[in-house]
Amino acid sequence: MRLWTIHPKHLDPQGLVALWREALLAQAVLRGQTRGYTRHPQLTRFQQQSEPCGAIAAYLDGIFEESEQRGYHFNRSKIVSHLSVDLIDVTQGQLLYEWTHLLKKLKRRSLAYYEILKAVKIPAPHPIFNIVPGGIAPWENRK
Repeated sequence: MRLWTIHPKHLDPQGLVALWREALLAQAVLRGQTRGYTRHPQLTRFQQQSEPCGAIAAYLDGIFEESEQRGYHFNRSKIVSHLSVDLIDVTQGQLLYEWTHLLKKLKRRSLAYYEILKAVKIPAPHPIFNIVPGGIAPWENRK
């Protein structure tokens, strides 16, 4: 599971569809509808919020909005909560770590997207995230 800090506009079609599916899984986990993935590190920043389900719903909304921009037909009714939530602080180091990770993936999977994005030095974050100074998040699984 990868719940990108990076704005969904930076993802290739495969990446955007995968993110939608993984975020829906995360929503099910946070709602207690599955036994698996309950301790997955990617969920940490959502679990730490006062309204975890609202936070993941806001995250899903951002993905949905990007899908609409691209003319995709994601089902918005799968987003369960529409609570207003605060932005989630994420460090610049985390954003840049994920950017490097994404570029490596794109270089293998979608060279055309890689060629477009490789010139971007600082990617936009997903709209639910507020970027603050700092390094890579302690929950990040660095491989």
